[in-house]
Amino acid sequence: MKSSRCYRRFCTHMALVDDRVIHLSSVTTSKGVLAYDLVQGGLVRQASATDKSPNDVPTAVLLHGILGSRKNWGSFAKRLAQEFPLWQFLLVDLRSHGDSASISKRGPHTVAAAALDVLKLVGQLKLTPRVLVGHSFGGKVALSMVDQAAKPLARPVRVWVLDSTPGKVRPGGSGEDHPGELIEFLSKLPREISSKQEVLNSLVQQGFSMDVARWVVTNLRPSNNTGSLSSRGFSWVFDLKGIAEMFKSYEETNLWKIVENVPRGVHVNFLKAERSLHRWALEDLQRIHAAEELASDESAGVEMHVLEDAGHWVQADNPDGLFKFLSKSFRFRPQF
Repeated sequence: MKSSRCYRRFCTHMALVDDRVIHLSSVTTSKGVLAYDLVQGGLVRQASATDKSPNDVPTAVLLHGILGSRKNWGSFAKRLAQEFPLWQFLLVDLRSHGDSASISKRGPHTVAAAALDVLKLVGQLKLTPRVLVGHSFGGKVALSMVDQAAKPLARPVRVWVLDSTPGKVRPGGSGEDHPGELIEFLSKLPREISSKQEVLNSLVQQGFSMDVARWVVTNLRPSNNTGSLSSRGFSWVFDLKGIAEMFKSYEETNLWKIVENVPRGVHVNFLKAERSLHRWALEDLQRIHAAEELASDESAGVEMHVLEDAGHWVQADNPDGLFKFLSKSFRFRPQF
């Protein structure tokens, strides 16, 4: 059973699944900081009615990677909300991505700038995230959020960096997809695309995997042409120029200082995909394990995990395994 109510710039959806109501608030107005969805567990509003402040609801922020969007986390966030109905989950489109691509942002477009955007958003919403989950580029964004501000981040805060290291980005070997080459290839395509199939074929011909090609074309939307009704072209939902800058920053940004000197109250979890398309160098693994030894405080620390039977796209390749890992961070009721 489903119901929905939509207003000019705000939509609320409620879906009844296993007797648990999930509330989804979606804001894409260009006047905001970033486009986002707020997925709330079924008991959030009930708890808000009795707590001192509705903004004290335990909140997790889910961050996508380069060329992704908040939709990458949609079904996974709903699953989390069903299992942990006292939590709410903030999904954002990072700058230059998804619906945030239409929101004007001053450069340079960097990991730090993307992190500051998210910090501004949670501050505007008056939320205090207890969990940060970032995939790939989003992993460094999460670390940068911890690096830049004590507030509005709460303590304790748990950070999950999914298939990404704090420092140098080491691409995979031959036969594997390389994001930098993908961005360069897409930048050479015309702004108006006549057929999704043509783009998919071109990507495969260039040596990119079919899975990546199919994922890329999901970022095409019908163009708003006012000309002939027979014109059914497509355009990209993202800003490739901004994304190219962001990926360069991703390659260059070094956040080892956060990992090797973890702030009190912060627990950083690294999750390596067993079949990662990135190279996890031995020296990176050794530094993370050394950081594990240094972090002795119970409310602060570093942990290393390996997600079996998964490539880089962890939430798609092994959602059950990922859910099991992340669930550890939601099995507590934070004290405010």
